[in-house]
Amino acid sequence: MGLYTLPSEDSPHEGTWLSWPHHHTYGKKYRDEIEPVWVSMTAALTEGERVHIIAYDEAERDRIVKLLEDAGVDMGKVDFVIVPTDDVWVRDTGPIFGFDKQGRLTVVDFAFDGWGKKTVSAHDDAVPRRVAELKHFPLFDASDIVIEGGAIELDGAGTLMACESSVVSPNRNPAMSRDEMEECLRRYLGVTNFIWLKGALNEDITDAHIDGMARFLDSHTILVVEREDFGDLYESISMADYDKIVNARNAAGEPYKVVEFPLTQKEMRGLGYKGSYLNFYIGNKVILMPVYNDVNDGVAAEQLVRLYPGRRLVKIDVTKLYKYGGMLHCVTQQQPQSPR
Repeated sequence: MGLYTLPSEDSPHEGTWLSWPHHHTYGKKYRDEIEPVWVSMTAALTEGERVHIIAYDEAERDRIVKLLEDAGVDMGKVDFVIVPTDDVWVRDTGPIFGFDKQGRLTVVDFAFDGWGKKTVSAHDDAVPRRVAELKHFPLFDASDIVIEGGAIELDGAGTLMACESSVVSPNRNPAMSRDEMEECLRRYLGVTNFIWLKGALNEDITDAHIDGMARFLDSHTILVVEREDFGDLYESISMADYDKIVNARNAAGEPYKVVEFPLTQKEMRGLGYKGSYLNFYIGNKVILMPVYNDVNDGVAAEQLVRLYPGRRLVKIDVTKLYKYGGMLHCVTQQQPQSPR
């Protein structure tokens, strides 16, 4: 058994962490274009859980408070920490929460290097440590390896799915073999079973994060981009990766049930590639679904309603956010409800 275990993402949350957009790195145009997504997420999530907002400084906090109050958000469900950040992708840069062997909620702090040294990262690399300090969480230093939250998908029952291109690659953990990485992940996260895909290197900033191509519904079901669209994810993506997903087995040796999702029918304007619906976020009472003003929005929505019948589906337009590299799962991070 590993030092820590990560529950499945649909387990009860104490809350959700968001890293709020600001102007300090990429300017006000960037902030203003994407900020409505954060207002929509906060309004929806506060129906069923707390929302913990990472604000760049006190001035930003005050600005965000006014935005949310003007939007009618229940501010009794919102709190803030002041931590300078480089960007908004809290799935990759924020605290990853696990439980130790005594059941204590702990921040597991992996190193972050700007997705393989592609961007500035000093502020973001410090976020988990600063959050742990400010909120008095125990901290486990796992910074001997570079891991982004969007690069790993766990089923909550011992299986981890990831692309080699974004985990054991020349620009992240160059001195580590896949076997050595597995040993670290076994020890740190308590996983025992691995589904490794090849992925795609140097086609997007993430080098093929798993959370846009395949997700676990539970320990018996995988959601995956459908076969006819899978090759549109990346130019160099291999259909062998699709085959590995649909033929994968869980930690008990059982085959997964496979549910397919389309990509958008059209390419996103100015990007030359399609959008994924698998980058959704599971709240306590809602599913935050990325939509693109595309005909397949409805197809994917029907799937999610069927798969998560106890949660309200909230559609959020991510067309402006997507051009900067991500969707809703990329900008959210769950804090599990502590059993203690």
